[in-house]
Amino acid sequence: MKYIIEHMEEGFSEWVILEYSQILRDIGASNLILSSLPKNTTARDIPQRLLDLGLQWTTEDLVNLQKSFPELEPLKDGRVCLLDPNATIDLLPEDANKFDYFVFGGILGDHPPRDRTKELQMAYPKLVVGRRLGDKQMTTDTAIRTTQIIIQKQTKFEDIKFIDYPEFRFSKKEATEMPFRYVLDSNGKPILPEGMLELIKHDSEQSLDDLLA
Repeated sequence: MKYIIEHMEEGFSEWVILEYSQILRDIGASNLILSSLPKNTTARDIPQRLLDLGLQWTTEDLVNLQKSFPELEPLKDGRVCLLDPNATIDLLPEDANKFDYFVFGGILGDHPPRDRTKELQMAYPKLVVGRRLGDKQMTTDTAIRTTQIIIQKQTKFEDIKFIDYPEFRFSKKEATEMPFRYVLDSNGKPILPEGMLELIKHDSEQSLDDLLA
């Protein structure tokens, strides 16, 4: 199963690097493509940490992916699933037989959410078919993890254990609530990318410093 992220941002924030790194570790570099990067993008613009993990990337959009990856199976109309929070149908285990590719847009992980998947629906009206992952915002790595559990592990969405808006406490006075839904691990803790908890703590400290400045 192939996963495609339409990279709809300029550059790579530390947050994005950590998420993409975790996705690469979770699903394998051969199963992920980062598409639609700005046309002037070169390898020097890609974070070395992602290159070291084998990230496949291109400035081509969905309909032209084979220009960069000629060995790739063609994307066929109706066989590409766009994970869209505004879709009317939820993703189901049986969708594994309906789609060859799963596409994730820049809306995932945004807060407040921006309706960027609408741009993708308009750009590829015949190519993509929308499916929903519940009614809460997810980070990109969580959305791909959830899709993988549903499609590859054949687990229904309602049988996946989630936590919404978890609070991460770093001291008696310091805590941060994240405005997203996360998958829980076997110990009942939200699954975050490696290094993300430290980044959240750092960002919260920076915000506090800004308030006190």
